[in-house]
Amino acid sequence: MLKKAAMLVSGNALGSVLLLARNLIVARLVSPEDYGIAATFAIVMSVVEMLSQFGLSQMIVVDKDGDEPRFQAVMQGFQFARGALASLVLFAIAHPTARFLGIEHVAWAYQVVAVVPLINGFQHFDIHRLKRHLNFRPFIMSQSIPPLVALLAIWPLALLYGDYRIMLVSLLAQAVVMALLSHLVAERRYQLGFDLALIRRATVFGWPLLLNGALLFGVFYGERVIVGRELGMAALGVFSMAVTLTLTPTLVMAGANQSAFLPNLSSARERPAAFQWLGVAAVEAGLASGIALILGIVFLGGPVVHLLLGEKYAALLPLLVPVAVLQALRMAKTGSTTVALSRGRTGNAVAANLLRVLSLPVSWLVLHRTGDVMLLIWIAAGAEVLGYLVSLHLAARRTGLRLGPVVRPSLLAALTYAAALAANWVEPPRPDLAGHLLRWPLLAVAICGLAALASMKALRGYLLRQIRKRAA
Repeated sequence: MLKKAAMLVSGNALGSVLLLARNLIVARLVSPEDYGIAATFAIVMSVVEMLSQFGLSQMIVVDKDGDEPRFQAVMQGFQFARGALASLVLFAIAHPTARFLGIEHVAWAYQVVAVVPLINGFQHFDIHRLKRHLNFRPFIMSQSIPPLVALLAIWPLALLYGDYRIMLVSLLAQAVVMALLSHLVAERRYQLGFDLALIRRATVFGWPLLLNGALLFGVFYGERVIVGRELGMAALGVFSMAVTLTLTPTLVMAGANQSAFLPNLSSARERPAAFQWLGVAAVEAGLASGIALILGIVFLGGPVVHLLLGEKYAALLPLLVPVAVLQALRMAKTGSTTVALSRGRTGNAVAANLLRVLSLPVSWLVLHRTGDVMLLIWIAAGAEVLGYLVSLHLAARRTGLRLGPVVRPSLLAALTYAAALAANWVEPPRPDLAGHLLRWPLLAVAICGLAALASMKALRGYLLRQIRKRAA
């Protein structure tokens, strides 16, 4: 089972890396303004997708009737109806969205993007149903091959276009390949069904996911919408790239942590001592992942950004470390969220994300009055700190987890974040590797980060146990 989980995580990670490579290449080929326009395509798709997300793919895995052909047909029918409705909504809001962002001349592109949810509606759910039988290969293929096609399509598209249309056609290609591949790897014949009782059951199952999807849109895209609206597409292109560079490793590490700890925590529910030890290790793993991100960005971020994106993204360098700290704070919440999830408590993530969403009006007001993106990042970071504390409190109250052992690692992790921000303020990242690494504040960041990692006794014991198991 551990091998299959590792294969699933690696498949998701590969897909994320391929999409990051696609975004980097598009950013290198076009201007920051055009990349900002391209970034809005993902934003407008996510508005509709996240606000109509009922978790049908998850339901077919966990529901007792999920393996039944009729149940699958109804879920596929519901998926098609959801996709068609999302497309209509996206088409209808194309012009208002373009007008809101100040780019009315690309409203036609949003109308083209509206086809994507409809294409997704034709997805065959066998790629999800087969996970019930621990057959993850079709799902992994669906997560890795479409991003690969989207990446490879960049070169011929670059010969045809020299602007945001490269991303537009790449997104369409990815959606088409995803839908086709889901049918090619399927075992059953594709059917669409309708059953009001099953649809009602799916709606009851999915409404918490719908609520969390609305919150996640605010978490992932809220600040980007504000920057695009207030500062224009060029500023959005730079800010969006800073978020993309730090968000991709965040999502990969968060998924890996949950896959590693959730099964063990679930099986240890009746053993309080084992649950306590694993729970502390899970919280420390979230903190350790954030520290790893910070160290990577602080030591290599400037030269890597300059190498990959060139001089036209020089304005990104001062933002890179603060945005990385923001993502590290967000990643820190994943440990306590996983602990609560192992006891069937799904509300922790909603409560923690709600604080971030509630900060968005303040961020909008501040950016409108000052035009300072850094202040927007500080406000979001403050909301994430509160979210981390709330998530820890809820995990302790709902699962009985004792928080004493995580106090020192949390404080040392906070010291690492503060040292990284201080180093960025004293001397921002440089594009040249030699000059970048010779900055004296980096030593303080390294010392704080290593001290924080050394304090994580439960995580160290967990990793040593896993190494011994693999060796045996």
